[in-house]
Amino acid sequence: MNTLLKKIVKWGGGLLVVGLVGIQLVPYGRNHTNPPVQNEPNWDSPETLALAERACFDCHSNETTWPWYSNVAPIFWLVQHDVEEGREVLNFSEWGSNGEGEEGEEMAEAIWEGEMPMPVFLLAHPEARLTDAELDQLAQGLLVTGGSEGEAAEHEERGNTHQEDNDDEDEENDDDD
Repeated sequence: MNTLLKKIVKWGGGLLVVGLVGIQLVPYGRNHTNPPVQNEPNWDSPETLALAERACFDCHSNETTWPWYSNVAPIFWLVQHDVEEGREVLNFSEWGSNGEGEEGEEMAEAIWEGEMPMPVFLLAHPEARLTDAELDQLAQGLLVTGGSEGEAAEHEERGNTHQEDNDDEDEENDDDD
């Protein structure tokens, strides 16, 4: 029985290696292109642009930097899919073609709620990890860039109120001790 198990593991491992090497020959998904930049937003500041380039552009622009592993199957299928999906939802290089320009609040909310940048993206791109202050600065800048200047001021007021609420809760918790 032990010999049979060893044979199964040996053959299974060999087939896995052959399969992984074999799928490298499949050309599907190796279309790592960056179409030309057609229209960019009127950025509210150079700082917002720099933060967006650092944390957003690999998936949400035509200026994707394709990492080495994006050429290794099956990972390249996942990376290609994520970039195509990101560009479809929001593309800073084709500003206005998907209705961008009216989405400042949506972009900011995605950041404030921790949805963007995606945690799986941050695992492979530590340079895209922003501090809380940088995330807030990016969200505020995207509000203005996306045409939601009033929302930026309102969020700042809500943020201060939210902080005061948290302080009150901390005091209540201290009283419970």
